[in-house]
Order: sequence, then structure tokens, then C-alpha cells
Amino acid sequence: MEVKATIQREYNPSHPNFERWQKARDLSEERAKFVKSIIEKVTELSGKMILDLGSGEGSTSQLLSKNNFVVSLEVKLERVKKISNSKSLKPLLADAFQLPFKKKSFDVIIMQDVVEHIAFTDNLAEELFSLLKSGGIIYLSTPNRLSLINIIADPHWGMPLLSLFNREQINKYFMKYFRKSDYNRTDIAELLSLNDIFKIFNREFSINLFTNYSVQYLFDGGEGLVWSNFHLRIVEIIKSFGLKKILLKMANDEHGIMNKFFTPTFYIVFKKL
Repeated sequence: MEVKATIQREYNPSHPNFERWQKARDLSEERAKFVKSIIEKVTELSGKMILDLGSGEGSTSQLLSKNNFVVSLEVKLERVKKISNSKSLKPLLADAFQLPFKKKSFDVIIMQDVVEHIAFTDNLAEELFSLLKSGGIIYLSTPNRLSLINIIADPHWGMPLLSLFNREQINKYFMKYFRKSDYNRTDIAELLSLNDIFKIFNREFSINLFTNYSVQYLFDGGEGLVWSNFHLRIVEIIKSFGLKKILLKMANDEHGIMNKFFTPTFYIVFKKL
């Protein structure tokens, strides 16, 4: 029954979020190129064992499987069925909290817009650490809970202030009245702040932010990073008012005010110490 509900929710044109989700699907191949470009700044992507955890439509898995072996793990059956099985790409229906792998199995783990949809804990971070080979990396992208842009319009629902709420509060105060068909979903996005992320990962990983690179990539014409109407309008306003150079100067990869309170989405690579 849960699978049927998921299919109806994500692929039903009458759902209020259908247009937003469809834009994300349409840009998934461009997003895959961006993910690949960041990982290649940290490690050579050839002959690697890769776990794409929460692989979505599978575009990133398919792109990386050209030169690596990729396990494309998804909890949603309808998505797993879309991913073609091959010698270098293995679609797998599984839960992030019941990972069926041996320790030190992977060189790279990808978590692309996943952590906000699960109850992410220190235990899961430790499990991911154990799955990585020596010097292995985790690529993680997730919206910023405290970003002013996301507070004005939550990236998942386009509503103000929701980014500050936890999953239980969103169900209680928003879903119950405005999205009754989605009430009590277990995968409602509960965003993390930069401090939250650093607290979970900093004991066993070195941490590298790629804010500067992502801003440059976006304004150089790179697609796949923005798809909500509100965020697209923000980009157009910045361009039309000639604010691109100022924003590029402000963008940085430090654990400071800019990334804590303004950067809308974190793009981070963690390297196993």
C-alpha cells in the first residue's frame, strides 16, 4: 500500500507538488553531471566501487556506471524499476537503515538530497563510515535549514517558515490542513543546519564545502541545481540587477555566516580519516 501511495504522490499530475517534482526529474541528468564534477575534484572516478544511496531516478548512477561499478539503492520500488541492470550498475531495493553490505565495500557513497528525508543519526553516519574503504569519500547535498531563502520559501513545498519545523511539526501544522493526502508521511523533509551536519560527521571525516564552486557553476550556465519557481526567480533577479559578481565574491567554503544563514543548499564532500 505504501508503494501505491508513493506512485500516486510523485507521478500524479493532480498533486500540488507534481510540477516541482517533474522539473527535478527533467533536470536529473544535468544534476548528475554536477555531482560527478564535484567528486572528480576530490578523487579520480575510474574503477571505483560506488554506493548511490537514495538514487532517485537513477541518472547519477547511470552516468557514473560508465567507468565504475555502482550500486543504485532506493527504498521506492517504482524508481528501482526504472534503473537498468547491467554489469556495472546494480539497482537495489533496500532501506538506508538496513544496508546489506560488508565493511569497507565502497570508495564513494553518494547521498544526493536524501538526508533530509530520513531520521539521520550518528549511528547511520558510523555505519556509512564503516562501509568506506580507507580514504573513501561521501558526497552529500541537502537544503540548509537556516538559509534565509529557504525560510522565505521552503524548497519542498514553497511555503514560508516550514524549513524551520521538524517532521512532526510539519505534519501537525501543515500537512494535516493543507496536504491531507500526504498527512503522516514518514519521508517529509526535515532540514539540517550546517552545525547539525558538522556535529554528525566531524569526528571521523574531513569536511569540504563546495559553495563557491556551486555558485560559479550556476552562474556559468550549469543546470540541475535550481528548479523551484521561487529559487529560479532569485537567480533571475541576481542576474538582472548585476549582482552576480558581488555574490561570487561573497560565496566561500568556510564554516561562517554566509554558509550558515544564506547558502540555500550545501554541497559537501566528507573524506574518511
